[in-house]
Amino acid sequence: METPRRSFVKAVLWNLLGLVSMSGVGFALTGSVSTGGMLAVINTALGFTMYLGYERIWARIRWGRHV
Repeated sequence: METPRRSFVKAVLWNLLGLVSMSGVGFALTGSVSTGGMLAVINTALGFTMYLGYERIWARIRWGRHV
């Protein structure tokens, strides 16, 4: 079973990658660094919360594991 700390670190790293890529996409679509950055921050905060919860739920499900 994965520890909560490992899930948290994975979520942080994944969301940092998402923040960088979404900043670029946001800038490309809007032409504005501030608007693109704000879109990326909102997306990252939402994605982080959703991913962390998703990982913790799946950590409790035994289906498909060979222990």
